[in-house]
Amino acid sequence: MMRLYRLLLVSLALALGLAQAQAQSTASPAANAPSEYRLGAGDAVRVLVYQNPDLTLETRVAETGVISFPLIGNVRIGGLSVSAAEQLIADGLRNGNFVKQPQVTIVLLQIRGNQASVLGQVNRPGRYPIETTDMRLTDLLATAGGVAPTGADLVVLTGTRAGKPYRLEVDLPSLFSANSTASDVLVQNGDVLWVDRSPLVYIYGEVQRPGPMRLERGMTLMQGLAAGGGLTQRGTERGIRVHRKAADGSVQVEQLAMDAPLKEGDVVFVRESLF
Repeated sequence: MMRLYRLLLVSLALALGLAQAQAQSTASPAANAPSEYRLGAGDAVRVLVYQNPDLTLETRVAETGVISFPLIGNVRIGGLSVSAAEQLIADGLRNGNFVKQPQVTIVLLQIRGNQASVLGQVNRPGRYPIETTDMRLTDLLATAGGVAPTGADLVVLTGTRAGKPYRLEVDLPSLFSANSTASDVLVQNGDVLWVDRSPLVYIYGEVQRPGPMRLERGMTLMQGLAAGGGLTQRGTERGIRVHRKAADGSVQVEQLAMDAPLKEGDVVFVRESLF
């Protein structure tokens, strides 16, 4: 009797383990599956019904999200995934007794309903389609070819969320540091990503390569001079002056230490040595 009881417990445990494994194998692909694109106004689509070529339709989704399909009339597919829109049209054909077992396929010809813009200092500025609902800021930036050499580290994403204006400043270097994925937000229809020009400093006088140069983060006066090729044979460190704009807009002339940080818009002048 005890042996039979133990066998029943083992069988029950095996059955429960098998059921849990099947549930996990069923749920796991769904959890990892990529989000499907949702149709929007302006999208060009081709609708095909298997073995019914006369029902083939090429059209654009109207601003109201509606298309006019043969036999069933207006169908609102805006905001639906492609598979959901296929099922909606198939249900209309079946419920209207037009096709017994309709197999509907929707092909996206052109995406215009869900787009985001990338402007400023990127390699390929323009408008880009949002083909999946899980497209993030880094995905959009990569689609535009990344930040140009003249671009700043700080980017700005603007748009609307829940009917209200939305603005987010993102520091790109910190975005890729550990535990900082919260700033890599989802991109939504109508968003605009702006990449400003990088801050500049200006060096002239007795340096090898005078002119404007990118102000790197934490750049010191010595590093700025090194980026300009260093001093010429006639230049002198004692003759270095930094012209810096104050808070009231006036320009002040300062003599900084070599390890002092430079600020955006600083003008560094290297004088000629008198000896």
